Amino acid sequence: MADAHKHKPATVHTQQQNAMVSVIDDHADFERASRGFIASHPTGHIVDEMGRTVINVNNYDFLAPHSPAPATVNPSLWRHAQLNHIHGLFEVRPDVYQVRGYDISNITFIKGDAGWIVIDPLTTAQTARDSYDLVTAQLGHRPITAVIYTHSHTDHFGGVLGVISEEDVTAGRCIVVAPEHFMHETVGENVIAGPAMGRRALFQFGPLLPPGPTGHIDAGLGTSVPVGPPGLIAPTHDITRTGEEMVIDGVRVIFQLTPESEAPAEMNFYFPDLGALCMAENCNHTMHNLIPIRGALVRNAMNWSKYINEAMELFGAQADVLFTSHHWPRWGNEDLNDFLTKQRDLYKWMHDQTMRYANHGLVAAEIAELLQLPSEFLANEHTRGFYGDLVHNAKAVYQRYLSWYDGNPANLKKYPPVEAGKRYVDLAGGADALLSKARAAFDDGDYRWVTELVNHLVFADPANTAARDLQADALEQLGYQSESATFRNAYLNAAQELRIGPPKLAGGPGRGKGLLRAMSVEQVFDAIAVRLKSEDVGGHTVFVNWTFTDLNEKWVLGLSNRTLFHVQGRHDARATVTVTLPRTLLVAVVTQETTFMDEIQAGRITLDGDPAALLTIFGNLDTFTVGFNVVEP
Repeated sequence: MADAHKHKPATVHTQQQNAMVSVIDDHADFERASRGFIASHPTGHIVDEMGRTVINVNNYDFLAPHSPAPATVNPSLWRHAQLNHIHGLFEVRPDVYQVRGYDISNITFIKGDAGWIVIDPLTTAQTARDSYDLVTAQLGHRPITAVIYTHSHTDHFGGVLGVISEEDVTAGRCIVVAPEHFMHETVGENVIAGPAMGRRALFQFGPLLPPGPTGHIDAGLGTSVPVGPPGLIAPTHDITRTGEEMVIDGVRVIFQLTPESEAPAEMNFYFPDLGALCMAENCNHTMHNLIPIRGALVRNAMNWSKYINEAMELFGAQADVLFTSHHWPRWGNEDLNDFLTKQRDLYKWMHDQTMRYANHGLVAAEIAELLQLPSEFLANEHTRGFYGDLVHNAKAVYQRYLSWYDGNPANLKKYPPVEAGKRYVDLAGGADALLSKARAAFDDGDYRWVTELVNHLVFADPANTAARDLQADALEQLGYQSESATFRNAYLNAAQELRIGPPKLAGGPGRGKGLLRAMSVEQVFDAIAVRLKSEDVGGHTVFVNWTFTDLNEKWVLGLSNRTLFHVQGRHDARATVTVTLPRTLLVAVVTQETTFMDEIQAGRITLDGDPAALLTIFGNLDTFTVGFNVVEP
């Protein structure tokens, strides 16, 4: 594959397509994104303890404000990327500060009586710590007295160990507040489906793409995602109802629960003495995803809209400033209510119009092709699809109500990609005939058809260099045309993998250890169960009793019909072995930091009985990687 690493220029068809894109001619967003600026990170280059780059905003300095869009970037997305690249410490209003641009999300500091209340401590400890250092350098040192997680996505809790420690929480120096079911939803999304979602996230966020006009320019919700493992400290206080009020370090906070909105566990909240409304990630300066292309539970667009409306009813009349977990704030009661109104109506419009056409019998692909964003939404930065995309969101609404199945029995049990690919290639008259048709479509600028057609040949014969190259070229042009940063990243990442192969990534059970350390015993057992190799444990029925010394809890872990189950609160007389250990050691074994044998020999784990049952379970656990193939078999 000659010049495999070389990006291609925009074709004439892509240049013509991008030239027709309507770009918002409004400087107000640049003023909002820059308002209250205090200082930037001293270098813009954040590194971990080993000196490895976590994030480097200098790599995106090509996004100079008001510079014209290159031919290889959708002009509307280019403008959005320029806005996201405005970074530093900002005053939102007196006693409320944000650090933006050094992570895909924002970290917010609210001044309390004794210290700072931190909202959403970013994705990694390094970005959170450097943000705290920037605040300290400019505003003076204050301890962290509380952390609030707005919701259960990694970029809103993963950096918590950069601002507080477990010791701070245990000693009562800091509390951690989150919406109810936060831990359950965090485990479900980041651990149970973690390896698959992590691989797919490479396409959504594009971290392996080189920054530049032909590569990575933005991630939609922010410039880019930092590189580093997330951590987690479990909440000490759950918010369980809308209207619940707390006084945190002398600051009054009124909460609004919004489950099944942008995240399964999420909440908005209002600071009545500050006139400041936090809309978490339920409102952003972009259309959001109703299901991200990395995968997740389908979000409830109808309820999402209703929650925004409820926030307007609860807090809209009093609020003077609105801030969120991404992007920049809105100031003034009239402006923030206009923002909320359009955000509310956007999610309701996508929901209602998708289901209107579904009830006419149209299937998801037809609805996605038919719906066009109205002018009322195209006129605003925050209602255009820089992160979510209408095509994908319409399909998400359809999926929530009617599943992936379109009702046509011909699609109930279709051949998987490799088998279908072989048959399509044969139907086309062979690889050469299929490629000839595809090249003609490429010359005509019909890149969508090229990717659909050549995909069959790539899966039928992944060694066909001509097919891989043509598929990469077509995907690249689709990326150059995309207004959605996530669609652009997915297309360009796919093109890159077809040219140079998939990434060689580490994986295994240790990759989520920062999250596992905060999980309950039940959640750890659930994570283990997903790894059981069913084909290797047929005919085995075993029971293991567990005593966790640090929790004073008894558990049973059983293997039955090739499936693991667990029971809390008792031991089982059928168990052939009892394991006594602290929960932290179970996590260390599961993440392969140590082994049962090493800990038994060291006397930190004790066994009473025959260890064969334990070996039957833990000797038959699968190991996941995040480097599996996606755009080829």
